[in-house]
Amino acid sequence: MDKTVSVFKKNKFQEVRVGIREYKGNDLIDIRTWTMTQGSEEMVPTAKGVSINVSLLKDLQKALQQVENELKSHHLME
Repeated sequence: MDKTVSVFKKNKFQEVRVGIREYKGNDLIDIRTWTMTQGSEEMVPTAKGVSINVSLLKDLQKALQQVENELKSHHLME
């Protein structure tokens, strides 16, 4: 499977894409920065990102929840 599930702007020239990818027979969750190529409006993937096996989704969710809790405890988000 090769599917982008979510996209959000990182800055004026970059975006973050979250998707499901298959690489060498492994199903991966891919979170990657994409950037606009010079002289074009085409977006291309960068090396900045992470791909993890889908079996680690629960661990990723737990880690993000811990980050959210920390941000809230330091009043960095509501």
